[in-house]
Amino acid sequence: MIDKSLANSRPDLVLAGRTLLGHSSAKGQQLEDHYFGSIPNRAMAFMRDLEIECMKLGIPIKTRHNEVAPNQFEAAPIFEEANLAVDHNSLLMDIMGKIASAHDLKVLLHEKPFAGINGSGKHNNWSLGTDMGVNLLAPGNSPKSNLQFLTFFVNIIKSVHRYEELLRASIASAANDHRLGANEAPPAIISVFVGEQLSSVLDDIESSKSDSDKRGANTLDVVGKIPEILLDNTDRNRTSSFAFTGNKFEFRAVGSSANCANPMTVLNTILAKQLKDFRANVEDLISTKKLKKEEAILSVLKEYIKSSKAIRFEGDGYSDAWQKEAKKRKLSNNKTTPEALKAKVSKEAIKLFEEMGILSEVEVKARHEIEIEEYTKKVQIEGRVLGDIARNHVIPTAIKYQNTLIENVRGLKEILRETFKNWQANKWILSPKSQGISPKSKPKLMP
Repeated sequence: MIDKSLANSRPDLVLAGRTLLGHSSAKGQQLEDHYFGSIPNRAMAFMRDLEIECMKLGIPIKTRHNEVAPNQFEAAPIFEEANLAVDHNSLLMDIMGKIASAHDLKVLLHEKPFAGINGSGKHNNWSLGTDMGVNLLAPGNSPKSNLQFLTFFVNIIKSVHRYEELLRASIASAANDHRLGANEAPPAIISVFVGEQLSSVLDDIESSKSDSDKRGANTLDVVGKIPEILLDNTDRNRTSSFAFTGNKFEFRAVGSSANCANPMTVLNTILAKQLKDFRANVEDLISTKKLKKEEAILSVLKEYIKSSKAIRFEGDGYSDAWQKEAKKRKLSNNKTTPEALKAKVSKEAIKLFEEMGILSEVEVKARHEIEIEEYTKKVQIEGRVLGDIARNHVIPTAIKYQNTLIENVRGLKEILRETFKNWQANKWILSPKSQGISPKSKPKLMP
């Protein structure tokens, strides 16, 4: 949030949502004093009014705290069913603008409003539940109930690996291109973080040879220990775009100005397709190899763990080493929106949406065309605003300063001219003859 009058004085902020020209402040976020400080009174007053208005509209919201960048703040809507949560999220952005205006403030929802300062994003916390309220990503108290957790857990990882380009396309926008890969946002490479201990569990299951040998027989025992593993497993890799955080996944790459419907639709669709294929694979093993259901499930999960291993990454997503490693793993790294959006109109994507009854081919292509057009127009607007600022603000100011320098130089020359005349008139330099020395010798200067 910034003062409304200051925002209105910047044509680029008004028209493009971000500053296109300027210089960095001497004091930015290097001291991190804003992040760890108390909420300023003016911001607190805004937050109170926002929460009251949200309560009237039935939007459950909590959390009041500063974020890293100067004048950056965070609010957290509470879990709801996806369709309702998405509607409330969009409504919340509108309310923020109206409440801020009443406080003579301007809320900047652009992903990167200022160069060199942390941008803003949304953390889409996403889990799965039954109609009875059972969280399918929460481990139970027995190996059997944990097998249920493991089934959905592994299938989610598999679906993200299978459709990682489509998932990247779901968060693509002109504004988010400035944020992805910066030091406060995950890179354009989609990866899954599950933590060291859960990675070890998956590796143990993958390395088991069969469900009849000694190690395979212990697989369900390993699965049974998952609640103990998760008890203290509160790590949260902030450089990962898709991280498991206890009983949910956190899709951290969504932009702050985005409509969450797009990434949520893609997430739900790719998992629905994956679960459909999973069921077919399990039933095929049961019928052809006469395996028990639990054995068939573990066998399929083991194969999924192995085939989707490339998407799992526990390290620093900001590092150059990860860029090289991701390339070796054949993961996409689509850094711009036009490049990323190609995945939406691929044959695989169209087939996926049609098979799952989500979108027809015409609808998929229409949405792609709209997103490309929106990207083009936003970049075009920024270019025109930059040109206007250069012509109407930068160049006139530069010429004015140039004229000031010219006048300064002209004044200095005039002073020097007058000084030289006085110097000649007062005979500051005497001739060699008047000083009684040889003409070949250098003259002495008067004191």
